Amino acid sequence: MPKSDINKAGWEQSEFPILCETCLGDNAFVRMSKQEFGRSCGTCARPFTVFRWNPGTGMRFKTTVICQTCAKIKNVCQTCLLDLEYGLPTQVRDTALGVESEAPTSEINREYYAQNMETKLDGAKSLLDVNKSSSAGKEMLKQLARTDPYYKRNKPHLCSFYAKGECNRGDACPYRHEMPVQNELSKQNIQDRYHGRNDPVAKKILATHAANMGLQPPEDQSITSLFLSSLPASSTEESIRTRVLKSLPAVQPSQLKSVVYVAKSRCAFVNWKDRATAELAAQAWANGLEIDGETVGVRWGRSKGASGSKAGKPSAASSSSIPVS
Repeated sequence: MPKSDINKAGWEQSEFPILCETCLGDNAFVRMSKQEFGRSCGTCARPFTVFRWNPGTGMRFKTTVICQTCAKIKNVCQTCLLDLEYGLPTQVRDTALGVESEAPTSEINREYYAQNMETKLDGAKSLLDVNKSSSAGKEMLKQLARTDPYYKRNKPHLCSFYAKGECNRGDACPYRHEMPVQNELSKQNIQDRYHGRNDPVAKKILATHAANMGLQPPEDQSITSLFLSSLPASSTEESIRTRVLKSLPAVQPSQLKSVVYVAKSRCAFVNWKDRATAELAAQAWANGLEIDGETVGVRWGRSKGASGSKAGKPSAASSSSIPVS
């Protein structure tokens, strides 16, 4: 912290950025430029030391966009804001681990929060503790993690003049001559990526993984229930409700309509008030939900009018066909 100027108290100085392997590039002799207090942090708005470098031949110059304190709080890269351990968006990681973001999302108190967290860090790598997370969440992250660097992410941006048919620089143009594609991934911003909210990339990853694990949302939009099978003998309706809400910190308790526990069959129906919350729960529990130290199976329910429903205890393979309200 600078001592010479009281107005700079709380501004961040650093000697080297916190980066993932992809953003750093494959060049072992990368050269960086450093500018103290070059810009304000994209999340807490405090001035910080900015680094700029070229990760490799044919790549675009990259720069840090958030301060090191914010990067350590979330354990993310200062440039791409992806998790340093798994290479995934924070929304995917936090959903799998059941972690709640405590950082303020509005301008109020965000600088004060960052200064307090900087004191708590005091040289620590990160405040994120994954050891307390469930084994199902960790297994989900292992399946989704990107283990190798993805250097294509460092390619130059698209040439806006080429898209309008006005670029006359030809091969000398430092930007890519490709037509832009407009889809759900086109609109991304730093705040949503960092805080793990409404991130289109994370939503696509979670939805695809849930479908691959057999939790493709049914076409009937009225279905808002999930079926839990093979529950521990010690389970109760209250313990199931507590665990369900704890595993989904982003969901308000009022969104949970009811939990129907069938002790004889050791199964339960988790009913939500809306379809969006039910889909979020299915994505978070794609690898199962851990209750009382055991991982239970999760399936979508079916409407009362669905055919093929049978009385009696279902098997794991047919638990998705159990009628629920």
